[in-house]
Amino acid sequence: MNKLLFPLSALIIAAFATAAAAQRPATQAPGGAKPAATPAAAPATPAQATVALPMSKMAIIYTDQFLDPKTGIAKFNSVLTRLNGEFQKPKDEITAMQTRGQALETEVNKLRDAPAGTPIDNTALQTKIDQLEQLKKDIQRRAEDAQAAYNKRRQELFSPLQLEIGKALEEFAKARGINVILDGAQVPLLYAAESTDITRAFITEFNSKNPATAAATPPQ
Repeated sequence: MNKLLFPLSALIIAAFATAAAAQRPATQAPGGAKPAATPAAAPATPAQATVALPMSKMAIIYTDQFLDPKTGIAKFNSVLTRLNGEFQKPKDEITAMQTRGQALETEVNKLRDAPAGTPIDNTALQTKIDQLEQLKKDIQRRAEDAQAAYNKRRQELFSPLQLEIGKALEEFAKARGINVILDGAQVPLLYAAESTDITRAFITEFNSKNPATAAATPPQ
């Protein structure tokens, strides 16, 4: 779906200019006489010709409301729940590694901060320090791999849904004679009447036609 984004200020200025031109009275000569006829203008060249512009019916939508877990698009939350469920195991494993790292760091600090005169096994201390450094590297590598896999899977799951929503929004607009939809979550708006906001109506219609229980893309 193509998005056509027009600044509202430009449209308002154009509307005011058109209204002013329509209300401007014809110029009259002194004494109330009609002005003398002016010679007919030469035919306009292609560059001078005026073009009739269509009047666009505009609407506003706030796409950030799609993600609301209670009142947003149900499929978004369903897909997100599935995505997080698929990565719960690696998340738990990384959390367990972080817990071990914190415990090991506590042991190292305890040995380092021992009171003066306390015998310290420097070999054991160095072993723990080496283990801690290696564990930190393992956690970072594991987290980076998990994040890359998560992003890839998220793209696989959400891209079809985004296309589905885009198509549904286009059909929603055509059915109501809407020519332009502005995303209020992306475009700064100086003013928009409540009657132009189609967010709730679209979400309600989409959820009714596209239940969240619909099958999502299976794991790759």
